[in-house]
Amino acid sequence: MQRHSTMSPLLALPGAVPAEGPDDGVAAHYGDLFREQRALAAGTGLVDLSHRGVVTVTGDDRLSWLHLLLTQHVSDLRPGLATEALILSAHGHIEHALYLVDDGTTVWAHVEPGTQGELVAYLESMKFFYRVEVADRTAEFAVVHLPAGSIAQPPAGTVVRETSHGRDLFLPREELTGFAAEHGPAIGILAYEALRVEGHRPRLGLETDHRTIPHELGWIGTAVHLQKGCYRGQETVARVHNLGKPPRRLVFLHLDGSEVLLPGHGTPLRVAADGAEGRQIGFVTTSARHHELGPIALALVKRNVAVDAELLAGNTAAAQEVVVEP
Repeated sequence: MQRHSTMSPLLALPGAVPAEGPDDGVAAHYGDLFREQRALAAGTGLVDLSHRGVVTVTGDDRLSWLHLLLTQHVSDLRPGLATEALILSAHGHIEHALYLVDDGTTVWAHVEPGTQGELVAYLESMKFFYRVEVADRTAEFAVVHLPAGSIAQPPAGTVVRETSHGRDLFLPREELTGFAAEHGPAIGILAYEALRVEGHRPRLGLETDHRTIPHELGWIGTAVHLQKGCYRGQETVARVHNLGKPPRRLVFLHLDGSEVLLPGHGTPLRVAADGAEGRQIGFVTTSARHHELGPIALALVKRNVAVDAELLAGNTAAAQEVVVEP
């Protein structure tokens, strides 16, 4: 995947520890993970998401055109109204996740780090005769997250995407350091991810693999509009919704707090009664240490796993909560 090569300037702040994996380029934390989580939950501070891709679509046909490509109903999207949408393969598997807002002249989207190049290439291939212009703006704009309850005021003219769990700002990169100095403390991506796991919000590339369909993750309703057609993969979405059940389902896990290490992404899940050598029934997608709940995780399991079954994540005991109904 294409990655923006510049490391965030906020990595120069005192205590900054660089993140790894998909969040390379920003801080994992600034020295006190739980203090940062508590600040974020209380509506203070900001999260540096400047490693995420930023894509814009302009032109008179931008909404009607995107409506044909995305899983979400956006043909009459009101300016300032945040939404999210997916791009699916012809077989209904998730390829891209877009977090959108229209400012009246431009659709702004932030996407997973490194996915913007493939996304722009796909959008360009679908332009045909429509009056639209697609641009990768990652080098110009940094995504900054302000938690719900924050009283920080974005600079005049900043594009803001407001959701129930906070505001995403599309901030000119040259303003990032100054904005953080004024509206900090800066909070690392691990705190943000812990609250995402607590909120059961899936993330492309962590909760998804090459065969994930939206129903498995609870993206029906939030990112997929069931009363629209005319997009690639729509037949699979409709068929599973009307005639069947998805093969897997997202679950929330409470992990045994006595273990020193968290089970990482991809750790096999088994039914505890079957022991560590039992048949694999799923895998951990994201794990985190939460300031109140302790070690927690999201995971994908086979749909027919009993909702009250105790599980093993590797060697770690795990109790599940239903996110997507079996």
